[in-house]
Amino acid sequence: MFTVASLWIPFTLVAALGQVARNAMQRSLTGPLGTWGATNIRFLFGFPFSLLFFAGVIVATGDTVSWPGLEFWPWLLLGALSQIAATGMMLAAMNERSFVVTTAYLKTEAIQTAIFGFVFLGDHLNLWKVVAILIATVGVVVTALRPGAARGLVSLRPTLLGLGAAAAFALSAVGFRGAIIVVPDVTFVTAATFTLVFALGVQTLVLTIYLLARAPQVLRDILRLWRPSMLAGFIGAAASQFWFLAFALTAAANVRTLALIEVLFAQAVAYYSFKQPVAPREVIGILLIVLGVALLVAV
Repeated sequence: MFTVASLWIPFTLVAALGQVARNAMQRSLTGPLGTWGATNIRFLFGFPFSLLFFAGVIVATGDTVSWPGLEFWPWLLLGALSQIAATGMMLAAMNERSFVVTTAYLKTEAIQTAIFGFVFLGDHLNLWKVVAILIATVGVVVTALRPGAARGLVSLRPTLLGLGAAAAFALSAVGFRGAIIVVPDVTFVTAATFTLVFALGVQTLVLTIYLLARAPQVLRDILRLWRPSMLAGFIGAAASQFWFLAFALTAAANVRTLALIEVLFAQAVAYYSFKQPVAPREVIGILLIVLGVALLVAV
């Protein structure tokens, strides 16, 4: 029987699809805006939409919220700042020679989220969910690693960058969930949307100050390209809204493991749009991902 608690499943699937679309839009803006400029559009142009989402939720639910309490801010800052740090380490990893290997390390995020969620939030995962997380993660690594890539495993820098980025992404998921669950006396929808507003607000402030200090021309370029940036900001804010709704209902590790299905979306795009063949190794990895995700949802 499908319950409200089970809504995290469709929320995560919608968020993963939205993230794929947002990433595609951001990639198209990386050329004219640079890496950090394209990154900032998800925050700068997403923040106004989060305010609209919040206004709509308040009207629909009738909830009343006050200024966040002290226990909210450490979780919120952990989530917002860790996500920025994770993005920086991920971008540095992308510049490494061992790109594929570091990408595989990034996908250890689900395992690290499970660990951090248990340590910081006491999120309980039964044995079968742990097995599901491990199977899906192995599937992603098998899909990502190509012949000869194993030689990159001995390179310390890409290993540290990949694992560090995965850890920071995991901490951001745990931080956002921690902030959501301490918002008192409101529906889970209001708590999630309320947290999203502050998360995007903090991230917009931090990255905008950074660009003002280091590359003010990039901010002018962002404003000049406001039309495509606005669409990317809306898609990014919508995807984040669904991520946060999912975080409000279940352990962050469950959400981040189901999100690995994004790899299947990317494989489908590569196959149907670019006619790229699927290697036997990739078929094995995909089957493991499907098995892990199916087990996660079933138990």
